[in-house]
Amino acid sequence: MGLDDKIENTAEKMGGKAKEAAGKASDDERLEAEGKTDQSKADLKQAGEKVKDAFKKD
Repeated sequence: MGLDDKIENTAEKMGGKAKEAAGKASDDERLEAEGKTDQSKADLKQAGEKVKDAFKKD
């Protein structure tokens, strides 16, 4: 996984956590759900990058 991809995925996940927290604090279910979705997307991207890395090592 490239460092740029790792940083981008981490930033997306942190942004999702911030959205989720803001949604909880303001009782905005849509914003909270959007934050959870952003976190899930970042996790999936990270998993995909790890799979790519595993195949590159062989």
